[in-house]
Amino acid sequence: MLIDIIAGARPNFMKVAPIIHEIKKRQSLGSSIEFRLVHTGQHYDKKMSDDFFDQLNIPHPDVNLESGSGTQAEQTAKIMVRYEQLLMEKPCEITLVVGDVTSTMACSIAAKKLNIRVAHVEAGIRSFDLSMPEEINRMVTDSITDYFFITSETARENLLKAGVDSGKIYFVGNTMIDTLLKNRSRFQQPEVWNELNLSPKGYLVMTMHRPANVDAEHKLKEFMFKILDHSGDLSIIFPIHPRTAKVFDRIGLFHDRLHLTEPMSYLEFNYLVENAMAVITDSGGITEETTVMGIPCLTLRDNTERPETCEIGTNELIGTDPLNIPPALERLLSGNWRKGEIPALWDGKTSPRIVDVLEQI
Repeated sequence: MLIDIIAGARPNFMKVAPIIHEIKKRQSLGSSIEFRLVHTGQHYDKKMSDDFFDQLNIPHPDVNLESGSGTQAEQTAKIMVRYEQLLMEKPCEITLVVGDVTSTMACSIAAKKLNIRVAHVEAGIRSFDLSMPEEINRMVTDSITDYFFITSETARENLLKAGVDSGKIYFVGNTMIDTLLKNRSRFQQPEVWNELNLSPKGYLVMTMHRPANVDAEHKLKEFMFKILDHSGDLSIIFPIHPRTAKVFDRIGLFHDRLHLTEPMSYLEFNYLVENAMAVITDSGGITEETTVMGIPCLTLRDNTERPETCEIGTNELIGTDPLNIPPALERLLSGNWRKGEIPALWDGKTSPRIVDVLEQI
């Protein structure tokens, strides 16, 4: 059985890597499962170098569709056309997609129209915010998926409410946590650690990239003022997204406790997270990692597709009003942030559970 494993961006490779490792392990024991790793080329990232694949032991793609950038429609169309061509030349039996990027939706549609079964890892997660392109990608993908691999019981409830047959839903856990736990002992101290004389719990890590938060100069500036004014004497380490960097260049904000850096490698960034007092972010994936590492997380969003990180973990939705930041930081600095627990099956063994199902199929 040939399975196409689709990845379109760096986080996708981190999600599929443990699945590939498990398939290779089963192959050595006689399993008939074969895979083809397909990189759609949705995101070109200069950090997608040999070092990236070697650091995390991620195999290089078998195929790169080189779809490149463009509008939502342009990118979707290019991925669909090129993936369809690949399938017509050499079809697979199952297309396995992960997460919620454009590649996830586009390859699912192309496969399904050729009567190829679709498996979705991280199925069923919802923000219920249709202003997010990712939410549309999730909904469309799940509407044509055959096998749903879920990270939480909340995802199961979402799928059942949408009319999905319960027999097609498999609660397996979270492959991002497989990657995190496998590499946790290998986290690397970044150069900024010694350059700024950082110490454990003596700083905050910050990331911000969502258009609603960073595209308006006054909004971003107000966020930063509130964070700087209410974070005591903590340094703020901000590996800055290119989108955010363009706005920062225009507002010209400088502060002796604010340290902007280039985006970091996975091992370096998570070293900083694990040793931080807290993380301030508008990312979804980071809230999963902070939950497992027990690090307080302040999320600058009004909704989340990962509610378990708030209900069980260390994450809290602060919202997108800068006025919500001071009281949240006050609770953090006074030691009143809740400890949190790790969600069920976020144990580093998700990939074996997924491959068990694939072998049954």
